[in-house]
Amino acid sequence: MMQQGSRINFIFTASKQSSAVSDCIQLLPDNIANQIAAGEVIQRPGSAVKELLENAVDAGATKIQLIVNDAGKSLIQVIDNGSGMSETDARMAFERHATSKIKAIDDLFRIKTMGFRGEALASIAAVAQVEIKTRQAENDFGTYLLIENSKVLQQEPCACTPGTSISMKNLFFNVPARRNFLKSNAAEMRHIIDEFTRVAMAFPQIFFSLSHNGQEVFHLEAGSLKQRIVQVLGNQYNAKLVSVKEETDYMNVYGFVGKPEIAKKTRGDQYFFVNDRFIKSAYLNHAVTTAFDSLIAKDSFPTYVLYIDVDPSQIDINVHPTKQEIKFEDEKIIYAFVQAAVKHALAQFSIAPSLDFTLNADIQQLDAVSRPMTSTQKEQTQASQLYQTFTQKHQAHFIEKNDSSELKNWRSFFEKPAAANSSEILGIDAPLWQPAAEKKTIFTLLPDAPLLQVHQTYIIAPTTSGFVLIHQQLAHERILYEKYQAALHVKPVAAQKSLFPSTVELSAADAALLTDLLPELSKIGFQLEAFGNHTFVIQGTPADVLQGNEKRAIELLIEQFKHFSSDIKFSKREKLVRCMCRQQAIKAGKALGQKEMQQLIHDLLHCETPNYTINGSPTFLEFKEDYLDHMFGKS
Repeated sequence: MMQQGSRINFIFTASKQSSAVSDCIQLLPDNIANQIAAGEVIQRPGSAVKELLENAVDAGATKIQLIVNDAGKSLIQVIDNGSGMSETDARMAFERHATSKIKAIDDLFRIKTMGFRGEALASIAAVAQVEIKTRQAENDFGTYLLIENSKVLQQEPCACTPGTSISMKNLFFNVPARRNFLKSNAAEMRHIIDEFTRVAMAFPQIFFSLSHNGQEVFHLEAGSLKQRIVQVLGNQYNAKLVSVKEETDYMNVYGFVGKPEIAKKTRGDQYFFVNDRFIKSAYLNHAVTTAFDSLIAKDSFPTYVLYIDVDPSQIDINVHPTKQEIKFEDEKIIYAFVQAAVKHALAQFSIAPSLDFTLNADIQQLDAVSRPMTSTQKEQTQASQLYQTFTQKHQAHFIEKNDSSELKNWRSFFEKPAAANSSEILGIDAPLWQPAAEKKTIFTLLPDAPLLQVHQTYIIAPTTSGFVLIHQQLAHERILYEKYQAALHVKPVAAQKSLFPSTVELSAADAALLTDLLPELSKIGFQLEAFGNHTFVIQGTPADVLQGNEKRAIELLIEQFKHFSSDIKFSKREKLVRCMCRQQAIKAGKALGQKEMQQLIHDLLHCETPNYTINGSPTFLEFKEDYLDHMFGKS
């Protein structure tokens, strides 16, 4: 007790002594406080788009127009036909923590609106120049406000249609550092499209439109949920969606999942909505993924647009500034319901793995298809014992004696077969075995020693001191990486002109991404031209891309690039090069001839860094003779 009393006395004494010193803690001015708060709420133009669209939805609008210029950097305008605001409310809306959505703490657990914190408009007014025109239907005149740096510069009556039109100009005009960190217009436009898409898909009963620099990007008429999904994601989904609908006393799950054949290599087209709010949940995503077990490949991801209706008191949405992360009172029940609903939908529509009987473009390049059989080859084939046993009666099951069997020619299997020009297959123009005096010798192959491919994945190459085991895909990735890096920084790759140019139609978000990548793609051999309405004409491709695979190559490239989009370690060019290497490299499981293997090893040895892949994995392992002797106890 004595110690406690002494401590209290000490604190009191200290506070009396410090009173002589001037106070240094003070409240920040509203404009500075709003700019600090804006750092959490308004991170980029897309963040502002989300907040303004959600405000329009909460106002009961049935028609919402979004207009942006310069990817939102110079203008973001949202026009709606909602309830509008009175003169007092219009000014009060830009005050911090001013909201019409909640009045008591208990209201936080009954939220059915998109917004509720009262931070968005105050944050926007702190970092942009804002103009607003708003009018309630029962009033003859509306209200006009001009706000800059959180200060109202002008307020007056105005003539306008019922609803609200809010414009924010010159985002981050008073925070230069934040403005300098914005990405390119194409990159910022992708984020705007993402936010627009999420809100539009949550409310299919509302008309939405999006215009960028005077050009309409989206025109989404009000309609059914499936119509909205097809409008946003593309017509290719129209016949590829499976309806999901399960209703219980606790919650309702409805929406659509994509059929297994449209599964993608990235998580692009995956949407969860809880009470019409877009959320991100790895836990619920796992529930959907496990429902597709045995229906899609392990490295593929299903497409889904699912909606969960649940009592607002069972969730907490006040977790993250973006409101895209929520907490469920009982996550396990939600997980079980979602998984069961998807499984039931797939079973109800008899969804099972399907066989694809379409001819792959790779098959068309095989000699057996592309090259006619010569008369000599035909005679040799007809003279073989195998041909005769299948063309003569009662001979199909006949097995000849070993001494006359063609197995006696087994040694020819290891001889060097004639192969197609490997430079055409690998996309490399360098001649075979060209010496490189300037390169340090990694290993030296035995002259005229045959190469052996194991499991159509590894190449065993005898060397003067043992042998090396080369992974064909990883080695080719290294070769292509240095080739494409040189194309981007030194000499562009020549494009292979398409005899009959094809077109590829993409979603709006993917079209914006491809537009951003066009300058870099042209340097590595892709010649693409915008054709309007999210469509591009493929005029040429790199020599690595097989004829007939152009469209698939571009679609896969976009999917792989989006996989890298969250990794800030890589620049845009680096991501693109890595995606191309992964896509165009010889895959494990592809049979190679002697000349193809020789070309691969030759080009690997001419790389700046032949030992390792771009991810740090070894491209080959070397087994020297003394190490092998030691392994067998002969050292």
